[in-house]
Amino acid sequence: MDADGIGLSGAQETLLITLQAKAAESALPDSLLRDHFAADAMRRLGQAAQHLDVGHDMTIGIAMRAYLLDQWTRAFVTRHPDATVLHLGCGLDSRVFRIDPPDEVRWFDVDFPDVMTLRRTLYPDRANYTQIASSVTEAGWLAAIPDDAPAIVVAEGVLPYLAAEDVYDLLRRLLERLPAGEVVFDGYSHLGIQLLRFNPAIRATGAALRWGIDDPRMLERQVPGLSLLEEVSDYDPSQIERMSAAARIAIQIFSVMPMLQRMGRLLRYRF
Repeated sequence: MDADGIGLSGAQETLLITLQAKAAESALPDSLLRDHFAADAMRRLGQAAQHLDVGHDMTIGIAMRAYLLDQWTRAFVTRHPDATVLHLGCGLDSRVFRIDPPDEVRWFDVDFPDVMTLRRTLYPDRANYTQIASSVTEAGWLAAIPDDAPAIVVAEGVLPYLAAEDVYDLLRRLLERLPAGEVVFDGYSHLGIQLLRFNPAIRATGAALRWGIDDPRMLERQVPGLSLLEEVSDYDPSQIERMSAAARIAIQIFSVMPMLQRMGRLLRYRF
């Protein structure tokens, strides 16, 4: 398959960044993710998915982000064996296969129709797994989501590409539909959003980054019913050691400057 054959651009094309990073990290001998599904998808896509400049440090960073979101999802499913998992803007991520939840868990992946068409050519079906072809900002797709069990909503690399009001409206609709649960996602400060715009891989897609969050408590005010449980900006030192010397030095500097440390973090809310 060639690059034109995928037919993705802008924010949709960024799914190739995360797929390439997860596949590359999984090929390392000390892999954290061990995501052979991503590796197989990259192989099948061939050169079409390899035109973006995803360096080693970004590869490790994306793997760390995915791993923690996976851990939060696994923990929720363990506590709620009848849970609903709602994976927003799933792209070509293989989270459902990495976690491999029991059949009692109902899992929904949501993304644009052209993304889901491509996804169906790469991944198999499985029990209680539903793929919904829709923009996450459309209201209609939520009617297909059951409202009779605790739910965890996972949004990796999605919300920063939405306008602020679209983020708040989406979260409000989720809380209206779902009885209780958690929302987990990556959030960037406004400074972090500005710096991400200079990332070579993101710039190559032409994607526009829009939504930043400086104070996680702000979201509690914008979306009544959300309650902050966890904010993670410090990552496993053993994983940081896998990065380049330059990246390790930068992370050390950021760690003593709160404004820089909070440029990018993972957030977990309860509702």
